[in-house]
Amino acid sequence: MSDDLATLSARAATLREQLERAAYEYYVLDRPSLSDAEYDRMYRELARIEDEHPALRTADSPTQRVGAEPATHLVKHTHLVPMLSLANAFNEEELAAWEERIVRMTGDDVRRAGYNCELKIDGAAVSLTYREGVLVEGATRGNGTIGESVTTNLRTIRDIPLRLRGTDHPAMMEIRGEVYMPFSGFERMNEERIAAGEPVFANPRNAAAGALRQLDPKITASRPLKFFGYAIALPDGDDLPVDSQHELLALLASWGIPVAPDQRRCAALADVHAWAHEIEHKVRGALDFAIDGGVVKVDALALWPDLGVIGGREPRYAIARKFAPDIAETTLLAINVNVGRTGTINPYAVLEPVEIGGAQVRLATLHNFDLVRRKDLRVGDVVQVKRAGEVIPQIIGPVPDKRDADQPPPPYVPPTHCPSCGSELVTGAELGMLYCPNFECAGRRLESLVHFASRGAMDIRGLSYARITQLVDAELVHDAADLYDLTAEQLVALDRFAEKSAEQLVEAIAASKAQPLSKLLFALGIANIGEIAAKQIAKHFGTLDAIAHASVEQVLEVHGVGDTLAESLVSWFADPKAKKLIEKLRDRGLTFDEPRTHTGTALKGMTVVITGTLPSLSREQAGALVEANGGRIANSVSKKTSFVVVGEDAGSKLEKARTLGVETIDEAELLRRVGG
Repeated sequence: MSDDLATLSARAATLREQLERAAYEYYVLDRPSLSDAEYDRMYRELARIEDEHPALRTADSPTQRVGAEPATHLVKHTHLVPMLSLANAFNEEELAAWEERIVRMTGDDVRRAGYNCELKIDGAAVSLTYREGVLVEGATRGNGTIGESVTTNLRTIRDIPLRLRGTDHPAMMEIRGEVYMPFSGFERMNEERIAAGEPVFANPRNAAAGALRQLDPKITASRPLKFFGYAIALPDGDDLPVDSQHELLALLASWGIPVAPDQRRCAALADVHAWAHEIEHKVRGALDFAIDGGVVKVDALALWPDLGVIGGREPRYAIARKFAPDIAETTLLAINVNVGRTGTINPYAVLEPVEIGGAQVRLATLHNFDLVRRKDLRVGDVVQVKRAGEVIPQIIGPVPDKRDADQPPPPYVPPTHCPSCGSELVTGAELGMLYCPNFECAGRRLESLVHFASRGAMDIRGLSYARITQLVDAELVHDAADLYDLTAEQLVALDRFAEKSAEQLVEAIAASKAQPLSKLLFALGIANIGEIAAKQIAKHFGTLDAIAHASVEQVLEVHGVGDTLAESLVSWFADPKAKKLIEKLRDRGLTFDEPRTHTGTALKGMTVVITGTLPSLSREQAGALVEANGGRIANSVSKKTSFVVVGEDAGSKLEKARTLGVETIDEAELLRRVGG
């Protein structure tokens, strides 16, 4: 190496060290010592050196946080040691029962060791591989054994060090933790998306998980992601340089890995109970990130191998102490309604903004008008609102003691006419539901078009809610068939349509003509016909014409179809306006038959439920695989369920399967059973 190159190499190393230290002080310690202008100057100098001398660019350079080209797909990564799940304890009694079980295995050694308590971050689990202290690989949890490599995306998260601080790191290790999105960043991001006319994200957890799986790391870098570490995995035969979990967290922090606040070492279970109560009732509401409980671990690492793992899935040495759903009180300002795609009139609550679990809540679901009547909800009431697991908030009910006894608010009266078209509403078969019977209602038409283009239906990429609203307002589209008459010239004439995007949308609409009958049947938005029912009906009859001419009795012959669904289907096809739409779709060349895909009998007669994100198959692909081998896909778990295929981030369906004793398998086992 020449003297000049050696000098540049030394300068680049100094800049990398200074920039990484500045990032650690800014993102982890929240104590910046370098001005933004000075940071930018040093960053540009380093980037210039590396651009002119690519051989000097290293994997741990700050310039590599965002610099990769978009990937075409996510490759698989096998974890060094499986990433395990945790059993749950929902109260002090269940936590005490857990302690009794592990004491029976190890005696009083567990009680003498004490416990380490940590926040259970509601994010996306990841594993970071470091070699000689340098980040070389990052992956999602996947099925616990195999995840997806998202290294370039994880490098964009500023508080994940590209090179660990200090010295004497293990030669090779995986640091486990959670990627999460702070509430403040989440709300700011959604506000920006609304301003840009883009759809908002439902909750921080899903937003974080989705950001990690982006093929373009620049998109990930634009999302406000952060990271907390909590575990280290080493190759077989290697030992950690610490003896306890609380020492391990301190070690991670010394390396520059962020660790969650409010962790505590507890000498006895009574101290654990006190910690959990404090976190749930005092700390949780003040956090800027979502938690759904705490994690209690036997502190002495030496006891972990003796306690072992249940079923290769759940360690005995740790358990999740889950918290009750967050509940708050606020004022019910209004009960508004919107019109659904099938004509349903859906009530929802407008609330005085209230913070629940660290997020502002302004709206809550009301399901139907019978629920409003049963709970006696009145505008002006003080109501209790719950927000469990980041789902849509729900109203528990009014607070009777806070209703004015002398001048109570009047009872709520449901609407009698459609708010969109003015048609007189009718009652439906489902208790408490009102419907707009006007097939051409503007509100109903808009929602039906949005559904028609959605991913589970015709999957027309680029046809967003905002785009459809624009097309309807321009009177270019009145029904689904009109979509297939659109030209690029018509679209370019509209606001925010470039020539390329117009051509791509026209091509995507044309491509959707090839979707099978089951997709089209679901896309039509017939009341009570969900995605699975549409598949069953399409497979049974084979063609749309056969479905259109079927009687209620014939539809009832389809497996899993009941009276309400059959009557709804037959009634829809009997409507003259529906018949007109079908003929228009036929003229435009859409697929009116269902391909025969049954190829095997490995799962013949079995009922299968799929939950969570599978490592390689989409939910749709896994469902098709089950059906192709004689099985049937169901939406919910029951005693009749043959088995549940479980992926990452599985929720209530997994819990119900365990409660009912239904077998659970992963994607690899599903593929093995069908010979894949």
